[in-house]
Amino acid sequence: MDLAGKAALVTGGGTGVGRATALALAERGCSVVVNYSRSQEAAEATAEEVRKKGVAGLAVRADVAEDADCRALVERSVAELGRLDVLVNNAGTTTFAAHAELEKITDGDWERILGVNLKGPFQCARAAKDALTADGGGEIVNVSSVAGVAGVGSSIPYCASKAGLNILTVILARVFGPAVRVNAVAPGFITGRWLREGLGEPVYEAVKTAMEQRSPLGRVCDPEDVRDAILSLIEGSDLVTGQVLLCDGGMTIAG
Repeated sequence: MDLAGKAALVTGGGTGVGRATALALAERGCSVVVNYSRSQEAAEATAEEVRKKGVAGLAVRADVAEDADCRALVERSVAELGRLDVLVNNAGTTTFAAHAELEKITDGDWERILGVNLKGPFQCARAAKDALTADGGGEIVNVSSVAGVAGVGSSIPYCASKAGLNILTVILARVFGPAVRVNAVAPGFITGRWLREGLGEPVYEAVKTAMEQRSPLGRVCDPEDVRDAILSLIEGSDLVTGQVLLCDGGMTIAG
């Protein structure tokens, strides 16, 4: 897809991978709605940076776990931008709990994590379907995780949610074709605030170093690496759909 003159919605777009993706879309001439749930200040700052690149940009609050919020988010996006061509389902959440600590996981953890990470992308895609097909076709990219492929990650519910998102990607690719391509990116360890705060400083650095040593490429992801993978699916071959692209420095193939 040529992104010039197009419009995109990026959920969880105020920080990290979402922010990097929103700014890259804007640099290519694409207007962007930056969705947020709690990070209002960061989302508004990102939207301002989008506008500085000469395209429309606005921050819109919505909890993607709530279907009514998803429908209102898409409705406002189309009303403000006049169209919708790209949906990046990036919003995510987790609980940090060792997999063996079964009693640490509550019903609330399951509901919240599945609500944001799995129901959210489905609800946003469903709400956006008509808009994405209105101008000749669109793109959906779901931000998954190697947790959904290898069963490693911050918690069991998180791994399960991302595994579900991977198969949801395949199903939606069938349902939304041929007008809309649906793919996913599955990053490994991503540097930044989310993991730093979740793991705590000493553990964060130890895990990062271990992952770098294990990776065949000798490094882990920065948000910009994931951004580039997302853009490669949007701007690349029009015959790629229903795929989960691992972006982990080769960690999952390490011996």
